[in-house]
Formats: sequence, C-alpha cells, structure tokens
Amino acid sequence: MPINAKTLSIAVAAALIAVGCSKKEEAAPTAAAPAPAPEPMLVVKLGHSAPLTGPQSHIGKDNENGARMAVDDTNAAQVKIGGQTLKLVLQGEDDQADPKQGILVAQKFVDGKVNAVIGHLNSGTTIPASKVYFDAGIPQVSPSATNPTYTHQGFKTAFRVMANDIQQGKVLGAYAGNQLAAKTVAVIDDKTAYGEGLATEFKKAAVAAGVKVVAEEHTDDKAVDFKAILTKIKGKKPDLIFYGGMDPQAAPMAMQMKQLGVSSKFLMGDGGCTTEFVKNAGEAAEGAYCSLPGIPYEAMPGGPAFIERFKAKYGDIQLYAPYAYDAVMVVVEAIKRAQSAEPAKILAELPNTDYQGVTTNIMFDENGDLKDGAISLYIAKGGKWEALETVGGAAPPAAPSAPAQKM
Repeated sequence: MPINAKTLSIAVAAALIAVGCSKKEEAAPTAAAPAPAPEPMLVVKLGHSAPLTGPQSHIGKDNENGARMAVDDTNAAQVKIGGQTLKLVLQGEDDQADPKQGILVAQKFVDGKVNAVIGHLNSGTTIPASKVYFDAGIPQVSPSATNPTYTHQGFKTAFRVMANDIQQGKVLGAYAGNQLAAKTVAVIDDKTAYGEGLATEFKKAAVAAGVKVVAEEHTDDKAVDFKAILTKIKGKKPDLIFYGGMDPQAAPMAMQMKQLGVSSKFLMGDGGCTTEFVKNAGEAAEGAYCSLPGIPYEAMPGGPAFIERFKAKYGDIQLYAPYAYDAVMVVVEAIKRAQSAEPAKILAELPNTDYQGVTTNIMFDENGDLKDGAISLYIAKGGKWEALETVGGAAPPAAPSAPAQKM
C-alpha cells in the first residue's frame, strides 16, 4: 500500500522520539575550570665569555659549564624577587682569548642589555672588556682573570672570586727560593696580560727570596716550538725554569725540555695546572710544579659535592669551573639582597658580599679582589697532580691526593 509524505513524516518523528526515550538522560557538561594564571617571572640575562674555540677551548667550556650549573641550580630553587620567580638566562659567547674579540663580545652584551657578566676567562680579554662594562654600568665578576690591573683601574664594576697574581706570584717566587732551593731561574712568558703579569710578580718575589734571574725569554700563546729558547736557556744552567702562560704551550715546552736534556725543574702558574698538561706532556710532565689560586678541590667547603655533581653532568673539572659557579652565585646573592636585578642595584650590593661558596667564603676588598685568597702548590706524579701545600686563606687540614680534575 503506498505511503504518502504526511504518513512518512509522522513515522520518522515517532521513531526519533522512541530512540530518544530509550537513552538515559545525559548530564549537561560542566564548565571547564579556569586555568591558573601564569606565575610572574623576573628574567635576568647573564653574559658569560671565554674561549670556546681554539687551543684554550677546553678551559673556556669548563668555565661555561660551571656557570651553567649555577644557573640551573638557581632556576630550580624558585627564588622570589619582589613577588616574581627569578629566571636566569645564560648567554655564552666565544671571545677566542683575543683582546679585540673580547671588546666586541662586551659590546654585544651591553647592546643585549645583560644584567651582569660572568667573565672573561683570560686577563688579556677581561681587562679591555672591563672598560666597556664600566662605561655601561654593568657588573662584571671574573672567575679566573688574575692580572692585578683588572681590579686596580678604579672601575667599581669589576670583581673577581679568586686570588690575583700579586698573591700568586709572591707565593711562587718564595716557593722557588725556599722549598725548591733554587739559586738561579730562567723566566719565560707568553706576552699575554696573564702570562707576562704573573712572570713579573714571580720575578719580584723570587729575587726577594734570593734567587738570581739568569735568563728572560718571551714567546706567544700560539707557539708550539720552543727549542731555540730552551737551547739558549740550557747554556745558562738554571736550577729552575718558570713559565707564565697556558697549558697548550706548557705541554710541548716540557716535552722539548726533556728532548734537549734540560735538567732544570719546571714551575708554572695556574694556566698550566690542568689535566690537559699532564695528559699531553706525558712522561715529560713528571716532577713539574704548578700553583692554583684557592685550596684543593676536595678541601673546598662545597668541593666534594660539587665534584660529584659536575662530573655526572659534564665530566672532569678542567680548571676554573667551581669559581665560575661561585661567580654566578655571588651575583644571585646580590640580586636577592637588592630584591632587584637592575645592574645599578646589583652593583650596590656586590661590595657587601659575604657568601659561603663552593670554593671559599667570598668577601671583596675595596678593589673588588677576593679577600684572603689562598694559593696551593702541586707536583705532577704518576700522570696526575698531587697537592703539596696551601699558603694563605683557609688552608685544608691535610694535603689531599689531588684536585678533582687531576684524578
């Protein structure tokens, strides 16, 4: 029997009603809870500069890693500044251990409106860059530049968290004349602000300790062949050769001393006191002496814990990583006291620093130098550095086996 349109419409409507009635009544959807408001953040930019390429890149990356670990720790701590959560951002730049590049990096930081600078690594880049930061009113805390000029220019923006070369040179010169019983010494430096500056301070102290300087030679921080210099020195028969410079030159110098039959003892500052020197110089490293500002890593207040954490994240410490960590933390403490990250307010608080860091208790003198900086002496034995003694500062209770990077 044919179905007309009206009959079909009624049937469809009835079917829909039946289906609807067969379903359980569903609850009306509830309104979604409003998302919590984002927590206000205080973003603070820290510049970090060191050689990240070239022969000193292993030391530069070590500095950057120390600074980066401090940034990560601070961000994890959820520090509150004026009701906002502090968020540090580290901007790392490669100054190539070159003074001109150091100035360019400094200007880049200023243009980028960083709140503070950690660095530079080398005195030769730190000193010219410090004028740029001073003119811009930006605080600068170096973890490793030791030339006295850096903090003696009258720039109230300049601070450092390790002993300077007046302190280090004095200890090295006295050690040469007293503990090493040297009567004569030949002095070599790499003509950088660090190497030449340390050599100058060493000579003053060595002469004061009764040591006669029988030769003075200069090289540069790119050289690898020192045979001509060493041949001249060999004829003078010095009891000791002192080198002011970094490990990329110190290692081949020690090897060539051995090849030429130079029997003089070999003494260096912190630039040669690295794992890489012992590794690259091999057997020629045996019996070499060096110094490091500060106390041995295991004897530092926060040393053992820092060593363990750093090694798990980045590998062995090369040289200055704990100092780079403390440099960041000194700035963070200044921000906390000021309850502000404005550069001028950070600068007002930095002279009031009294901070128990990984390396030592950090306080600054009127120049921005670390008060009571210690210097430690080491000897290379069996492919590692062994601690001998610490002069000044908070000396360890006993000489431990070796700093962390020398294990």
